[in-house]
Amino acid sequence: MNDEQLLRYSRQIMLPSIGIEGQEKLLTSRVLIIGLGGLGSLAAMYLAAAGVGHLILADFDKVDLSNLQRQIIHSTESIGKLKVESAQSTLLAINPDCRIETISKLLNETELLAHVRSASLVIDGTDNFTTRFMVNDACVTTRTPLVSGAAIRLEGQVSVFTGQPGDPCYRCLYGDGRDMDETCSENGVLAPLVGIIGSLQATEAIKVLAGVGAPLIGRLLLLDALDMQWRTLKLKADHACPTCSGRE
Repeated sequence: MNDEQLLRYSRQIMLPSIGIEGQEKLLTSRVLIIGLGGLGSLAAMYLAAAGVGHLILADFDKVDLSNLQRQIIHSTESIGKLKVESAQSTLLAINPDCRIETISKLLNETELLAHVRSASLVIDGTDNFTTRFMVNDACVTTRTPLVSGAAIRLEGQVSVFTGQPGDPCYRCLYGDGRDMDETCSENGVLAPLVGIIGSLQATEAIKVLAGVGAPLIGRLLLLDALDMQWRTLKLKADHACPTCSGRE
Protein backbone atom coordinates (compact mmCIF):
# COMPACT_ATOMS: atom_id res chain seq x y z
CA MET A 1 0.00 0.00 0.00
CA ASN A 2 1.11 3.54 -0.71
CA ASP A 3 0.91 6.47 1.73
CA GLU A 4 -2.43 7.68 0.34
CA GLN A 5 -4.00 4.26 0.81
CA LEU A 6 -2.62 4.01 4.33
CA LEU A 7 -4.32 7.30 5.16
CA ARG A 8 -7.57 6.48 3.33
CA TYR A 9 -8.03 3.16 5.13
CA SER A 10 -6.32 4.16 8.40
CA ARG A 11 -9.42 3.88 10.58
CA GLN A 12 -10.00 0.37 9.30
CA ILE A 13 -6.36 -0.64 9.56
CA MET A 14 -6.42 0.42 13.22
CA LEU A 15 -8.81 -2.45 13.96
CA PRO A 16 -6.76 -5.35 15.38
CA SER A 17 -8.84 -7.85 13.46
CA ILE A 18 -8.13 -6.10 10.13
CA GLY A 19 -4.71 -4.45 10.29
CA ILE A 20 -2.41 -4.12 7.27
CA GLU A 21 -2.75 -7.78 6.34
CA GLY A 22 -6.54 -7.69 6.24
CA GLN A 23 -6.58 -4.46 4.26
CA GLU A 24 -4.21 -5.91 1.69
CA LYS A 25 -6.53 -8.90 1.30
CA LEU A 26 -9.38 -6.50 0.52
CA LEU A 27 -7.28 -4.58 -2.00
CA THR A 28 -6.54 -7.78 -3.91
CA SER A 29 -10.14 -9.08 -3.79
CA ARG A 30 -12.55 -9.25 -6.70
CA VAL A 31 -16.25 -9.05 -5.78
CA LEU A 32 -19.14 -9.68 -8.15
CA ILE A 33 -22.27 -7.70 -7.20
CA ILE A 34 -25.40 -8.91 -8.95
CA GLY A 35 -28.15 -6.31 -8.88
CA LEU A 36 -27.60 -2.57 -8.35
CA GLY A 37 -30.89 -1.90 -6.60
CA GLY A 38 -31.42 -1.11 -2.94
CA LEU A 39 -29.23 -3.89 -1.54
CA GLY A 40 -26.49 -3.81 -4.16
CA SER A 41 -26.30 0.00 -3.96
CA LEU A 42 -25.32 0.06 -0.29
CA ALA A 43 -23.09 -2.99 -0.48
CA ALA A 44 -21.19 -1.59 -3.46
CA MET A 45 -20.68 1.83 -1.87
CA TYR A 46 -19.31 0.42 1.36
CA LEU A 47 -17.09 -2.13 -0.36
CA ALA A 48 -15.61 0.55 -2.61
CA ALA A 49 -15.07 2.86 0.36
CA ALA A 50 -13.56 0.02 2.43
CA GLY A 51 -10.96 -0.69 -0.23
CA VAL A 52 -12.07 -3.77 -2.11
CA GLY A 53 -9.81 -3.53 -5.13
CA HIS A 54 -12.07 -4.77 -7.93
CA LEU A 55 -15.86 -4.65 -8.16
CA ILE A 56 -17.84 -6.22 -11.01
CA LEU A 57 -21.32 -4.71 -11.28
CA ALA A 58 -23.99 -6.77 -13.06
CA ASP A 59 -27.42 -5.31 -13.83
CA PHE A 60 -29.25 -4.93 -17.15
CA ASP A 61 -31.87 -2.47 -15.89
CA LYS A 62 -32.07 1.33 -16.19
CA VAL A 63 -32.67 3.84 -13.40
CA ASP A 64 -36.34 4.73 -12.87
CA LEU A 65 -37.84 7.49 -10.72
CA SER A 66 -39.39 4.88 -8.40
CA ASN A 67 -35.90 3.50 -7.66
CA LEU A 68 -34.63 6.68 -6.03
CA GLN A 69 -36.53 6.24 -2.76
CA ARG A 70 -34.03 3.53 -1.70
CA GLN A 71 -31.34 2.99 -4.35
CA ILE A 72 -29.10 5.80 -3.15
CA ILE A 73 -26.19 5.01 -5.45
CA HIS A 74 -28.30 6.64 -8.18
CA SER A 75 -29.53 10.25 -8.43
CA THR A 76 -32.29 12.13 -10.21
CA GLU A 77 -29.83 12.89 -13.00
CA SER A 78 -29.32 9.14 -13.46
CA ILE A 79 -32.92 8.47 -14.54
CA GLY A 80 -32.86 6.64 -17.88
CA LYS A 81 -29.22 5.61 -17.55
CA LEU A 82 -28.05 2.03 -17.12
CA LYS A 83 -27.79 1.26 -13.42
CA VAL A 84 -24.26 -0.10 -13.78
CA GLU A 85 -23.09 3.13 -15.43
CA SER A 86 -24.77 5.29 -12.80
CA ALA A 87 -23.29 3.15 -10.04
CA GLN A 88 -19.84 3.20 -11.59
CA SER A 89 -19.78 7.01 -11.56
CA THR A 90 -20.79 7.14 -7.90
CA LEU A 91 -18.28 4.51 -6.83
CA LEU A 92 -15.37 6.14 -8.63
CA ALA A 93 -16.27 9.43 -6.96
CA ILE A 94 -16.09 7.64 -3.59
CA ASN A 95 -12.84 5.82 -4.34
CA PRO A 96 -11.05 6.40 -7.66
CA ASP A 97 -8.56 3.62 -6.84
CA CYS A 98 -11.28 0.98 -6.98
CA ARG A 99 -11.39 -0.84 -10.30
CA ILE A 100 -14.98 -0.99 -11.55
CA GLU A 101 -16.12 -3.41 -14.25
CA THR A 102 -19.69 -3.29 -15.57
CA ILE A 103 -21.97 -5.93 -17.10
CA SER A 104 -25.15 -4.44 -18.56
CA LYS A 105 -26.72 -7.57 -20.03
CA LEU A 106 -28.77 -10.46 -18.71
CA LEU A 107 -26.24 -13.25 -18.22
CA ASN A 108 -27.00 -16.78 -19.29
CA GLU A 109 -25.90 -19.70 -17.09
CA THR A 110 -22.58 -20.18 -18.88
CA GLU A 111 -21.67 -16.48 -18.69
CA LEU A 112 -22.72 -16.25 -15.06
CA LEU A 113 -20.65 -19.30 -14.17
CA ALA A 114 -17.55 -17.77 -15.75
CA HIS A 115 -17.94 -14.48 -13.87
CA VAL A 116 -18.61 -16.24 -10.57
CA ARG A 117 -15.59 -18.48 -11.06
CA SER A 118 -13.32 -15.45 -11.44
CA ALA A 119 -14.67 -13.71 -8.31
CA SER A 120 -13.37 -13.92 -4.75
CA LEU A 121 -16.94 -13.52 -3.49
CA VAL A 122 -20.43 -12.85 -4.83
CA ILE A 123 -23.07 -10.51 -3.40
CA ASP A 124 -26.64 -11.28 -4.44
CA GLY A 125 -28.77 -8.13 -4.47
CA THR A 126 -31.50 -9.47 -6.75
CA ASP A 127 -35.22 -9.75 -5.98
CA ASN A 128 -36.43 -13.00 -7.56
CA PHE A 129 -35.87 -16.68 -6.87
CA THR A 130 -35.03 -17.58 -10.46
CA THR A 131 -31.94 -15.39 -10.44
CA ARG A 132 -31.05 -16.21 -6.84
CA PHE A 133 -31.07 -19.92 -7.59
CA MET A 134 -28.92 -19.41 -10.69
CA VAL A 135 -26.41 -17.43 -8.65
CA ASN A 136 -26.45 -20.01 -5.86
CA ASP A 137 -25.93 -22.89 -8.30
CA ALA A 138 -22.96 -21.11 -9.87
CA CYS A 139 -21.43 -20.41 -6.45
CA VAL A 140 -21.85 -24.04 -5.37
CA THR A 141 -20.32 -25.28 -8.63
CA THR A 142 -17.30 -22.99 -8.28
CA ARG A 143 -17.16 -23.10 -4.45
CA THR A 144 -17.33 -19.31 -4.35
CA PRO A 145 -18.61 -17.61 -1.16
CA LEU A 146 -22.05 -16.02 -1.55
CA VAL A 147 -23.48 -13.26 0.63
CA SER A 148 -27.25 -13.32 0.23
CA GLY A 149 -29.64 -10.59 1.33
CA ALA A 150 -33.32 -9.81 0.94
CA ALA A 151 -35.60 -6.97 2.02
CA ILE A 152 -39.31 -6.46 1.57
CA ARG A 153 -41.95 -4.44 3.39
CA LEU A 154 -40.28 -3.96 6.82
CA GLU A 155 -38.50 -7.33 6.96
CA GLY A 156 -34.98 -8.28 5.95
CA GLN A 157 -32.53 -11.17 6.10
CA VAL A 158 -28.86 -11.94 5.51
CA SER A 159 -26.82 -15.13 5.33
CA VAL A 160 -23.46 -16.35 4.03
CA PHE A 161 -23.07 -19.52 1.97
CA THR A 162 -19.57 -20.90 1.48
CA GLY A 163 -20.22 -23.11 -1.53
CA GLN A 164 -18.17 -25.80 0.21
CA PRO A 165 -19.30 -29.44 0.56
CA GLY A 166 -21.18 -30.09 3.80
CA ASP A 167 -22.30 -26.48 4.27
CA PRO A 168 -25.87 -25.41 3.44
CA CYS A 169 -26.58 -23.50 0.25
CA TYR A 170 -29.34 -21.05 -0.60
CA ARG A 171 -31.53 -23.76 -2.10
CA CYS A 172 -31.27 -25.77 1.14
CA LEU A 173 -33.07 -22.86 2.78
CA TYR A 174 -35.84 -22.28 0.24
CA GLY A 175 -36.24 -25.47 -1.78
CA ASP A 176 -37.80 -24.54 -5.12
CA GLY A 177 -39.10 -21.19 -3.81
CA ARG A 178 -42.57 -21.96 -5.09
CA ASP A 179 -45.24 -19.44 -4.03
CA MET A 180 -42.63 -17.28 -2.28
CA ASP A 181 -41.49 -14.96 -5.08
CA GLU A 182 -42.46 -11.49 -3.86
CA THR A 183 -41.04 -8.17 -5.08
CA CYS A 184 -40.83 -4.66 -3.69
CA SER A 185 -42.86 -3.32 -6.63
CA GLU A 186 -45.78 -5.51 -5.52
CA ASN A 187 -45.43 -5.26 -1.73
CA GLY A 188 -43.46 -2.08 -1.00
CA VAL A 189 -40.34 -1.62 1.12
CA LEU A 190 -39.14 0.90 3.71
CA ALA A 191 -36.26 2.94 2.30
CA PRO A 192 -33.72 2.57 5.16
CA LEU A 193 -34.39 -1.17 5.45
CA VAL A 194 -32.46 -1.96 2.28
CA GLY A 195 -29.64 0.21 3.63
CA ILE A 196 -29.46 -1.85 6.80
CA ILE A 197 -29.43 -5.17 4.92
CA GLY A 198 -27.06 -3.95 2.20
CA SER A 199 -24.65 -2.67 4.86
CA LEU A 200 -24.79 -6.05 6.59
CA GLN A 201 -23.99 -7.75 3.31
CA ALA A 202 -20.94 -5.51 2.90
CA THR A 203 -19.89 -6.26 6.48
CA GLU A 204 -20.16 -10.01 5.97
CA ALA A 205 -18.28 -9.77 2.67
CA ILE A 206 -15.41 -7.89 4.33
CA LYS A 207 -15.25 -10.48 7.12
CA VAL A 208 -15.05 -13.34 4.61
CA LEU A 209 -12.51 -11.63 2.37
CA ALA A 210 -10.25 -10.49 5.23
CA GLY A 211 -10.68 -13.76 7.11
CA VAL A 212 -11.88 -12.18 10.34
CA GLY A 213 -14.66 -12.76 12.85
CA ALA A 214 -17.50 -15.25 12.52
CA PRO A 215 -19.46 -14.71 9.28
CA LEU A 216 -23.11 -15.77 9.07
CA ILE A 217 -22.23 -19.22 7.75
CA GLY A 218 -24.94 -21.73 8.64
CA ARG A 219 -26.98 -18.91 10.17
CA LEU A 220 -29.82 -16.74 8.88
CA LEU A 221 -30.11 -13.29 10.44
CA LEU A 222 -33.68 -11.94 10.36
CA LEU A 223 -34.80 -8.37 11.00
CA ASP A 224 -38.30 -7.19 11.83
CA ALA A 225 -37.81 -3.44 11.43
CA LEU A 226 -41.36 -2.57 12.51
CA ASP A 227 -40.63 -3.77 16.06
CA MET A 228 -36.82 -3.57 15.59
CA GLN A 229 -36.28 -7.16 16.61
CA TRP A 230 -33.49 -9.46 15.43
CA ARG A 231 -33.54 -13.25 15.28
CA THR A 232 -30.91 -15.76 14.22
CA LEU A 233 -31.84 -19.17 12.85
CA LYS A 234 -29.43 -22.06 12.40
CA LEU A 235 -29.27 -23.54 8.92
CA LYS A 236 -28.41 -27.10 8.05
CA ALA A 237 -27.53 -28.66 4.73
CA ASP A 238 -30.47 -30.44 3.08
CA HIS A 239 -29.27 -33.92 2.17
CA ALA A 240 -31.92 -33.99 -0.56
CA CYS A 241 -30.91 -30.60 -2.01
CA PRO A 242 -30.69 -30.87 -5.82
CA THR A 243 -27.83 -28.34 -5.87
CA CYS A 244 -25.39 -29.29 -3.14
CA SER A 245 -26.24 -32.78 -1.84
CA GLY A 246 -23.74 -35.55 -2.51
CA ARG A 247 -20.86 -33.17 -3.26
CA GLU A 248 -17.34 -33.85 -2.01
